[in-house]
Amino acid sequence: MKSQDEGEFRAFVATHRVALVRTAYLVCGDRDEAEDLTQTALLKLHPAWNRAKSARNRDAYVRRILVNTHLSRIRRRRVAQILTDRLPDKAGPDSTAGLADRSVLMAALARLPARRRATVVLRYWEDLPEAEVAHILGCSVGAVRSQAFKGLAELRRDPELVELFRDRSTLSAHAVEARL
Repeated sequence: MKSQDEGEFRAFVATHRVALVRTAYLVCGDRDEAEDLTQTALLKLHPAWNRAKSARNRDAYVRRILVNTHLSRIRRRRVAQILTDRLPDKAGPDSTAGLADRSVLMAALARLPARRRATVVLRYWEDLPEAEVAHILGCSVGAVRSQAFKGLAELRRDPELVELFRDRSTLSAHAVEARL
C-alpha cells in the first residue's frame, strides 16, 4: 500500500472506529466481541482499501465486512447460546433508569436471530435506508423489509419491552430508538 493510501486508511480508522465499534456492539451484544469484530473488519479492510475508497459508499462497504464477519463467526460456532430471563448478579444497584432501559433493549435484541438483529440494528439504530441495508447484508430490499418487519414484531411481543413501554399505546421503532 502506498504511503498516501496508508495515511488515508489511518485517517478513516481514526474517524470511524468509534462508530464501527458501536455498530458491532449492537450487532453482537458484547463489548469485548464488538472490539474484536471491529478489529477483524479493519484487518480485512486494509488489503481491500483501494476498492473500499473507490466504492460508492465506503461506510456501507465497511459495515458489510463487519456484519458478514459477525455472521461467519456465528455460523462457525454452531453453539446455541442459552438465554435466560435473569441478568447476572451485579455489584450494586444501578441508579440510572436509562441504563436499565438500555439493558432491557439489548436483551430483547439478543433474543432475535443474528440476521434479523443485524437488519434491525442497521435499519433503525444506524438509520440506514433499506437499499443500503440490503447492499450491506447482500440481500434484496424485500428481504430487508421482511426481516425488519419480523424483527420489530418480535420486539413488540417481547414481555420485557412491553413492560418497559406499557404506558405507551404502541411500541414503534422510533420509541425504541429514542430509549437508546
